[in-house]
Amino acid sequence: MKMSRKTYQLKHTLFVVLFTLSIIITSCTNGLGKSNTSATIIGAGGTFPAPLYQRWFSEYNKQKPNIRVIYQPIGSGAGVEQFTEGTIDFGGSDVAMKDDEIKKVKQGVILLPMTAGSIVIGYKLPNIKNPLKLSRSVIANIFLGKIQKWNDPAIAKTNPGVNLPDSPITVIHRSEGSGTTGIFTKFLSKISPEWKDKVGDGKAVDWPVGVGGKGNEGVAAQIQQLDGAIGYVEYGYAKQTKLKFADLENKAGKYITVTTKSVTKALDTVELPENLRAFIDDPTGEEAYPLVTYTWLLVYKKYEHENKAKTLKEVLSWALTQGQKNSEELGYVPLPEKVLQKVKTAVNQIQT
Repeated sequence: MKMSRKTYQLKHTLFVVLFTLSIIITSCTNGLGKSNTSATIIGAGGTFPAPLYQRWFSEYNKQKPNIRVIYQPIGSGAGVEQFTEGTIDFGGSDVAMKDDEIKKVKQGVILLPMTAGSIVIGYKLPNIKNPLKLSRSVIANIFLGKIQKWNDPAIAKTNPGVNLPDSPITVIHRSEGSGTTGIFTKFLSKISPEWKDKVGDGKAVDWPVGVGGKGNEGVAAQIQQLDGAIGYVEYGYAKQTKLKFADLENKAGKYITVTTKSVTKALDTVELPENLRAFIDDPTGEEAYPLVTYTWLLVYKKYEHENKAKTLKEVLSWALTQGQKNSEELGYVPLPEKVLQKVKTAVNQIQT
């Protein structure tokens, strides 16, 4: 009996569905290693840690192809917002959530510092080879718009013998809500009473001067494209784009270059409390780099799906062990051992 076209299409569709299901079932039962879990986990947030997170999740997927973790670098402000609304499985922020923000999350919140890093002040001055030295007052006055030329006497004072150009300074800042902005403006508020009174700190502020760039990558790109530009950017992005950046005056009055040692010296000045929230807004210590932060993953205390909670715990546990080896290569600092132990304990609190 000849099959009608409609019946043939129906049977063909059914075959495709059953074939697809068989592939899914096979992938779930033949996962790499002991795990037979198959899952896709979605996160979004700060651009500061994005290069490291994306490396982690890519490496983990190579080891366990049935597990996909996708991280979208949309900025800390948007990441906290989406996490609060429950539209993602985890968030990322360079500024730890505040108590009033945590109260809005019905599933509960666990804050996990996953790595540490630094913010540099990058600039483009093609004819100057050695890093500029920027004092605390100069940093504040550039971003307040009070210092407008590169050959300003205040810059020349800390850079004797450097042929500074008689050209305008163009400030580049973040255009969206950003944890990097939160860290940088908190530092500015600490070193400049005028900044604190006129502008203050936060993930988004009313900048006195400058042009906005989206994400750390956007700020780095704009600085590279514009002679005379200056802006703040996470060190990993500066490293990747070969951006010039300044030595900064710390609280002890020393001019410090970003190194693993100088960032670690800054981390050592702060003891993480039980809730794992700590701000390092102006570290003490002669060798401490002044612009350093932890960056947090935001996870729920309770997940509706047991599979998702179990998988996320496994991924995070891997990141806190094997994943820490990727940190320094990408411009971050591995977590100190005493911090790692606290974070591992916190990961185990994820429930269903």
